[in-house]
Amino acid sequence: MSLRLPLARFAPSALLALITVLVGCARVAAPTRATSPEEVVRGFFAAVRSGAAPDSAMEYLAPRVLAHQLDSEALETVERDPATYAAHVREMQATYGAFVLQLDELFASGDRVYVRWRQLGHHRAPIDGFAPTGKPLTELASAVYRVENGRISEYWIQIDRAGLRAQLEAGVERPAR
Repeated sequence: MSLRLPLARFAPSALLALITVLVGCARVAAPTRATSPEEVVRGFFAAVRSGAAPDSAMEYLAPRVLAHQLDSEALETVERDPATYAAHVREMQATYGAFVLQLDELFASGDRVYVRWRQLGHHRAPIDGFAPTGKPLTELASAVYRVENGRISEYWIQIDRAGLRAQLEAGVERPAR
């Protein structure tokens, strides 16, 4: 499909807005109803978890999602919904800047999808008491997502907190208390 517009009629600011919208649409296509759990999770990572379109979380997440988070061998379950997950992604963007999300492994079995990824960003906001430095940070993580009725309804996530802490300790001075 081609789009032909008489561009000379538009003010420069209107052209810039139009180009921004068209580029954004090309980069993050409107989600379609996925047919498999793997497609749902791939779409979720491409649009939401990557930070490209956090507000499209409602297309991929059930109204109530159980997030089982393993932190220092302590399992905590947090209840999320699409709006709180979108806010969570925006917090990650504030903390890591315009991060890059690299999928290292993804496979599915039945209603479960396993994903292992690395998030490459920069230290832009305080993390665990460490003041921001702007230095590069890599966070490694993996999760198993359960998909029900075409939406993610539950997940179990592990994040390499020790690796992140080692990066923070190696490159950051702790603020005086």
